[in-house]
Amino acid sequence: MPELPEVETTRRGLQPLIVGEPIESVQVRESRLRWPVPARLATLLAGRHFETIGRRGKYLLLNMDQGTLLVHLGMSGSLRYLPEPQAPGPHDHIDINFAHGGCLRFNDPRRFGSFHISSRPLHHRLLRNLGPEPLGPDFTPEYLYACCRHRRVAIKQHLMNGRIVVGVGNIYANEALHRAGIHPARRAGRIAARRLSRLVDAVREVLLEALEQGGTTLRDFVGGDGRPGNFKLSLQVYGRLGLPCECCGETIRLRVLGQRASYYCARCQR
Repeated sequence: MPELPEVETTRRGLQPLIVGEPIESVQVRESRLRWPVPARLATLLAGRHFETIGRRGKYLLLNMDQGTLLVHLGMSGSLRYLPEPQAPGPHDHIDINFAHGGCLRFNDPRRFGSFHISSRPLHHRLLRNLGPEPLGPDFTPEYLYACCRHRRVAIKQHLMNGRIVVGVGNIYANEALHRAGIHPARRAGRIAARRLSRLVDAVREVLLEALEQGGTTLRDFVGGDGRPGNFKLSLQVYGRLGLPCECCGETIRLRVLGQRASYYCARCQR
């Protein structure tokens, strides 16, 4: 699934390409995404333009003078800018066509992505209860410690809870916990404040490094310019089952937590 670095990479790539460009038409080939595509999407967008592109968690916010288009990439989606016409493939579900040529194309093989129109995007039902941004000022050691106190849930599941902090998906939760030396199954309420402080730093470090490398491409993800992310080359535990830990040489292990694969080093992580 595209996580915060992948969504932010897409946002940064699209911003200079489509902001201010008049929208000529919208073509919806498949409306059956995670939620049905709004029937009036083409009417609402035609003749308008995007003034800015923002992000909240894993949602892109394409802001117009009136209203915002919220886009979620789902499990395997991508939003790409095509400067020249290209014949659509079987999973190219939506095209936003610009008056001066070029197209913003949404591709989603699993159809778990979504499109929404909102006049108050931060109050939309999908966004209003989200936790702080992990790279923002509100995600502090004190905040995380307060959220973890007396909680019996595994710290990895807690870290991936969007009501606690947004955008830290499975890949980056694995990597951050390894850097912080915390076992993914350790109960959140049994981790000392100083170790949670290190975890906050590790989350930020991992996300910033992933952003610098354009995110992580395992199978489907490409950024707004069609390029894959390179952070896969920097992964220390995720997807490395049976390989030696690059820190100590211990074999990387796998445990399933909350139906998600959790990779860890039993020597480095306690």
